[in-house]
Amino acid sequence: MWSPAIKQLSHQIFEELQHLYRDFHRHPELSFKEKDTSEKIAAYMENLGCTVQKNVAGTGVVALLMGAKKGPTVAIRADIDALPVEEKSGLPYKSIYEGLMHACGHDVHITCALGAAKILASLKNDLQGSVKFIFQPAEEINAGAKAMVEEGVLENPHVSMIFGLHNHPEIPVGKVALKEGPLMASVDTTFVTIKGRGGHGAFPHKDIDPIVAAASIIMNLQTIVSRNVDPQHSAVVSFGTIHGGTANNVIPDEVKLTGTVRTFDPHIRESMEPWMRRVIEHAAASLGCTADFYYRQDLPAVMNHPEAAALGMRAIEEIIGKEGIVIPVPSMGGEDFAIFQEKVPGCFFWLGVGNPDIDAIHPWHSPRFKADEGALSIGAGVLALSACRGLLHCQRADS
Repeated sequence: MWSPAIKQLSHQIFEELQHLYRDFHRHPELSFKEKDTSEKIAAYMENLGCTVQKNVAGTGVVALLMGAKKGPTVAIRADIDALPVEEKSGLPYKSIYEGLMHACGHDVHITCALGAAKILASLKNDLQGSVKFIFQPAEEINAGAKAMVEEGVLENPHVSMIFGLHNHPEIPVGKVALKEGPLMASVDTTFVTIKGRGGHGAFPHKDIDPIVAAASIIMNLQTIVSRNVDPQHSAVVSFGTIHGGTANNVIPDEVKLTGTVRTFDPHIRESMEPWMRRVIEHAAASLGCTADFYYRQDLPAVMNHPEAAALGMRAIEEIIGKEGIVIPVPSMGGEDFAIFQEKVPGCFFWLGVGNPDIDAIHPWHSPRFKADEGALSIGAGVLALSACRGLLHCQRADS
């Protein structure tokens, strides 16, 4: 019963959404420094009649929109931080701050959530339950969702289901991607210190070379993906830093590596640490070195709950039609929306913002990143309708 009204309202508020989006784009703020962004969000939600909590997890905002009738609570989440990137988009509303940019499109996410709130506030007399809006800081450093969950944002009132989205420049504007199950990979970080015995590079037989051991370790670790992981599953083992040595003719005492591991299957994820430890310690020992290894689990995989995904799929179809639905190939990138999904059933969309006609083709984190503003109404409508469907589903489940 909501879809015609929500679809109409989402288009009616486009100019307002465009104004909001451009303002957020001009004024990006880094993780846990989103003070002005949060103030704008809080003021907007208060004007809609929501109960607003400020300074949640530092710079986050939580707003509760209560329907006219009692019922369950569902949540909509949007991340709000920007990146330390110098903008080169050429947009007339480009960032006014040197070296700061919404290069991942979180300004799109904020605007879509505010739009959903505007839509739902106009329909609150028909809502049986409440919608909690979670504006989360520090997604870019994988810290905001953890901090907000620890501060209890999923309680008081308890959230029964959560929805969120991320823009996607490789998906054309006018389309939304969604699938049940894994959508984005888990994110883990690895730290390796290889210890040898330094000396003169001209006399390696008198030394124990940790650089050669580091090379052996890096190469041998790739066999985990090719020989331990089922070929029908996915995993990534990559190293981003390697530090060791002070001169071209000096063999150092130690080498330090840091890397990332990405998986979808939780059983494979749990196996990665012992598999890597075995390779690292044995490869180091075979060359006379020792190795210290630390494996840190940062984020689980984004896993779309079957029931939440079904509700989201129906919402997409009713807002833009079946032809607008894209079944995506999962990404090895990570997202801390997964932290919320560990606690409650959740659904995460990819909102198409790509348009080659306006050069909206550049990837996340690019200084030339752009988003087609036509996606704003779609994102707002899909989130609003998903929340309505979620409330009805949870109401029936509780009765």
